[in-house]
Amino acid sequence: MKKINRREFFKAAGGTIVTGLSLPTIITSPVFGKSSPSNQITLGFIGTGMQGRMLLSQFLTMPNCRVVALCDVDKQKLNAAMSIVHENTFSKCDSYKDFRELLSRADIDGVVIAVPEHWHSIIAIEACRAGKDVYCEKPLALTIVESRRMVTEARRAGRVFQTGSMQRSDYKFRQACEIVRNGLIGDVKTVRVAIIGGGFPMYPIPCNLPAQRTPDYLDWNMWLGPNQWRPYNSRLAPPIDEWGWPHWRDYQGFAGGLMSDWGAHHFDIAQWALGTDDSGPVEINPSDKSRSGNLTYRYANGVMVVKDDTIKYKSITFFGTKGHVEVSREFIETKPNSLLLHRFGPNDIKLYQSDNHYANWLDCVRTRQKPICDVEIGCRSATVCHLGIIAHQLNRMLKWDPAKEQFVGDEQANRLINRTFRSPWRL
Repeated sequence: MKKINRREFFKAAGGTIVTGLSLPTIITSPVFGKSSPSNQITLGFIGTGMQGRMLLSQFLTMPNCRVVALCDVDKQKLNAAMSIVHENTFSKCDSYKDFRELLSRADIDGVVIAVPEHWHSIIAIEACRAGKDVYCEKPLALTIVESRRMVTEARRAGRVFQTGSMQRSDYKFRQACEIVRNGLIGDVKTVRVAIIGGGFPMYPIPCNLPAQRTPDYLDWNMWLGPNQWRPYNSRLAPPIDEWGWPHWRDYQGFAGGLMSDWGAHHFDIAQWALGTDDSGPVEINPSDKSRSGNLTYRYANGVMVVKDDTIKYKSITFFGTKGHVEVSREFIETKPNSLLLHRFGPNDIKLYQSDNHYANWLDCVRTRQKPICDVEIGCRSATVCHLGIIAHQLNRMLKWDPAKEQFVGDEQANRLINRTFRSPWRL
């Protein structure tokens, strides 16, 4: 079996460097002598950009699955991903430009979707209808209505659907949420969600980029897909040798800025700890200007979740009547400190435990159980982000009904929970 190290991986991936993510030291192909191909889950990847190749590197380390197909409208990125597969597995792998051709294959069990957000809903729904289980990157969809439709279609088709909110598979976040859920900090009063900008837009900005010549390796019309037509600009679909933050995330119509990118991670943890995975806030207030970028959500039980841009690092802090707990990808701290040493008993609340987000999905594909970040959870977490974006856009306090998933008495706001698709695309 051939193995590649980190340097070789980056070379095969076209020079992409992913910061803040953990890559395996070596990538090995499935060992068919220990697990025959007939017992393995066959996967197709739709989207082979920076995140898609990162996910590909993770799944190629797992002996219980095979990657048999890749799809992208960018030939550069598709070829780079094909090179990674060919160097690390004996499996035959085919490539496609149109995701519908990949989904038509009866031999594919599940798909990994890592395309820009404006494509998530259509591809995921078509995958469910084609009988494929789904791993879809977060945030779940570009709008609230699309997120709900993804839940409906996944349930109707009986699919195992994992949202890529991988912080749920980090023990630090689970420990923090169990501390909160078991009342160790008393009654929760406030949750502070810190999302730093780093020079990138917190909320999506209008896309007024100038026209550039479309490169011959890219099907620009297919890249736009359901979005309204606009000319190509490399800031939206950069060549493979430009690594870093994907700037399509900055623009209206393509994503939700940092608010939905990092927000989908941190508001997800806030909802997990508050036990609101099937609900959400009832009021969103962007009018508090005491601190830059402040945005406050009120939940039905009175808990206030505040997006606070003044913190210099990304974290979530839960403040209760008896103490607090702060957690990030780098640390977990409590006051009093002894809370970290607390041993939970058999009658305490124990949250879903996963130590590997990708393996958890594959395990659930086999058992047909719900994964740790099921599509309903992904829908509710993305909705919190979109509510904040809409409140910021309208610049007024909004009331939200989390059961009906509608704004209360505000038709202007309700028009913003969905979007118009370009023909022939539709849900």
